[in-house]
Amino acid sequence: MTLIKSISGIRGTIGGHAGEGLNPLDIVKFTSAYATLIRRTTTKTSNKIVVGRDARISGEMVKNVVCGTLMGMGFDVLNIGLASTPTTELAVTMSGACGGIILTASHNPKQWNALKLLNEHGEFLNAAEGNEVLRIAAAEEFEFADIDHVGKYTEDNTYNQKHIDSVLALKLVDVEAIRNAHFRVAIDCVNSVGGIILPELLERLGVEHVEKLYCEPTGDFQHNPEPLEKNLGDIMGLMKQGKNDVAFVVDPDVDRLAIICENGVMYGEEYTLVTVADYVLKHTPGNTVSNLSSTRALRDVTRKYGMQYNASAVGEVNVVTKMKATQAVIGGEGNGGVIYPESHYGRDALVGIALFLSHLAHEGKKVSELRATYPNYFIAKNRIDLTPETDVDAILAKVKEMYKNEEINDIDGVKIDFPDKWVHLRKSNTEPIIRVYSEASTMEEADELGKQIMDIVYSLAK
Repeated sequence: MTLIKSISGIRGTIGGHAGEGLNPLDIVKFTSAYATLIRRTTTKTSNKIVVGRDARISGEMVKNVVCGTLMGMGFDVLNIGLASTPTTELAVTMSGACGGIILTASHNPKQWNALKLLNEHGEFLNAAEGNEVLRIAAAEEFEFADIDHVGKYTEDNTYNQKHIDSVLALKLVDVEAIRNAHFRVAIDCVNSVGGIILPELLERLGVEHVEKLYCEPTGDFQHNPEPLEKNLGDIMGLMKQGKNDVAFVVDPDVDRLAIICENGVMYGEEYTLVTVADYVLKHTPGNTVSNLSSTRALRDVTRKYGMQYNASAVGEVNVVTKMKATQAVIGGEGNGGVIYPESHYGRDALVGIALFLSHLAHEGKKVSELRATYPNYFIAKNRIDLTPETDVDAILAKVKEMYKNEEINDIDGVKIDFPDKWVHLRKSNTEPIIRVYSEASTMEEADELGKQIMDIVYSLAK
């Protein structure tokens, strides 16, 4: 049994003793701590907190505990039912709520669930706020409402519709062009909430035919729910039959978007954001942001338009902070996470799909031909296992010194930018490991660069 408490929320496996997994006692404690923080910090007069959930088997149980606890803390609950992460984020601002809790463990397997915590803007709590929730929970520093101040409970299942309406209203979403392209689209929604919202989105975008795979929202995932090539054999096989123009794959909470070409070949998760950014920049000059571990292709595309690319620390809240600071018109993460401020500051696969199809319709190319127009990079992902006694910060400082003549970014670990490749070393906050991401124009070269740096680290750790 696992329980992971972090600044971005609480997640764990279902079952076990208190403090061992994500069970009702721990859910009550962290929901109460979150409610206490919101009560102290919100600028809204609203007393409402939104709750939305993915289709996990444990979702109904977790939802009941969370909603009851929020009511016990004196908050009115707006339960929007089965809803994607971006839908819940939008519901916070659309309903004028002072916060929101998303019940989803994102791409984790079915035995996991989690509480993702939102502020009054429908955005994730920052590090200071997340740490304060953990502190309040540890101290059990919360006070429940008396009988005259217990919260009310309402349900509203219209937010999927409102989310789709907001996507269609974006000025760069060209429904007419999509309709005229007569697209045939396949989707894999891994038995979660994407299976509810994506078919309707695609129909309203004017897609001619939608072929659905694993769209029943049972929470019993038919494959590992992370949208990586190794998990997507079924939909890749479907695409190889040659009957569809493109396939879209989402994770259980629909904030990550993977794309598969008409020939059954993966488009590349890093290139979801690159492609959408190309389309946005073509029509809206401005800056871009992705995290340090994302492909250099976004920088290349941004510079093509004479605009500025900036890198943030890893983590959605860090990307959003940097986007606001640099007034970026598009940004996100290399795992298929598109953040388009014109809609909202959160990763949103619906926005990604609508903008991608608009771009594809305008370009008049096959998906594989569109992919071939972008710089080709490959990312190798490795890790270095160390002992708990290892001084990881000292090792990273030595690596930084060794490569001081190269372009260095140390806002999150150490990233070394060479003229034609890069390597990023980042320590884990929970275990004695260093993640090593490296990118070059071939996978072999990327892997070789990563291994070269790993050898240096191992020698420094001795």
